[in-house]
Amino acid sequence: MSRLEPYLPILVVLLALIGFVTLSSAVTEGQDLTRQAIYFVVGAVGCVAMFWVGGARLDRLSIPLYAVTLVLLVVVLVFGEEINGAKRWLQLGPVRMQPSELAKVAIIMVLGRFLSAPPSRGLLGYLGAGAIVGVPFVLVLLGPDLGSALVIAAIGAGMLFVRGIPTRLVIAAIVLVVVGVPLAVPLLEPHQQARVTAFLDPDADPQGAGYQVVQARIAIGSGGLTGKGYKQGTQTQFDFIPFKHTDFIFPVLAEEMGFVGSMFMLGVFALLFWRLAVMAMECPRPRDQLVIAGILSYLGFQTLVNIGVALGLAPVTGLTLPIVSYGGTNLIVTLGVLGLAMLVHRDRYRGFT
Repeated sequence: MSRLEPYLPILVVLLALIGFVTLSSAVTEGQDLTRQAIYFVVGAVGCVAMFWVGGARLDRLSIPLYAVTLVLLVVVLVFGEEINGAKRWLQLGPVRMQPSELAKVAIIMVLGRFLSAPPSRGLLGYLGAGAIVGVPFVLVLLGPDLGSALVIAAIGAGMLFVRGIPTRLVIAAIVLVVVGVPLAVPLLEPHQQARVTAFLDPDADPQGAGYQVVQARIAIGSGGLTGKGYKQGTQTQFDFIPFKHTDFIFPVLAEEMGFVGSMFMLGVFALLFWRLAVMAMECPRPRDQLVIAGILSYLGFQTLVNIGVALGLAPVTGLTLPIVSYGGTNLIVTLGVLGLAMLVHRDRYRGFT
């Protein structure tokens, strides 16, 4: 048994502190950071619990978790709470959760198990992997939750890349995306089409579809080198930035802490992703490599898209910034999968099971 990865917890705590400081400026009246602190504690307990459960039990639970997740994704389409035109949330007694977040964990565990098995290569193997990713992808997309669906696709793509997908399939996938995206735009929901239009030219409708991006860019640009100071951002404090505690937390940081503060946070994220990549490469078994690669794909893609949206480099997708943004299910799941990564890395010479 190897020693526990020492750097990941430090980087996570740094990001959490950045998040709490930024959120304390971004939250409006009626929003309580105490709940966010509780979510962090629950997530930290979940992270530690990974070591108590152990790799063997997690392996046995992976398929049941995947099956339960599919059921929850169907249930949320029927009984889910609709917010901003999408059914993402499910109320289970006192617990309010987002099944799409659980889907990310389930896919990583099941796909890692499937792709590391000998029969996973060949056409049937890739079709099987496509089904594992494709079923939850479609269910989430029906929400409609395009952002989470894209994260699921990124997880599958990242794990297939690490497994060694043939070049011809990579080329075919690229061609499919290039041809399929323009054809898919008319099939999107009206609000999603508006987001694509706003991405292409946000200034065409600065008070409508382009409002979020325009205000975010103003906030980021006005922050300058060192920022306006804590709770001194005009865009933030006068509520010009919508969803400033979730989807658009980065412009809040950029306005008040400036380029220096933004680069510090991005540097911490870069170190986190670098450590995950190193951990994956240090694992001798394909199964362990795939699991950590899936976690890296999940967190890396979601971070890039969130920052890209704030900078106007990607359409608005509704994705939050991992660990930093306000949110319960996402924070708990994020800390949980990082605990899974540390467990897999610690036991890399013994194997995941």
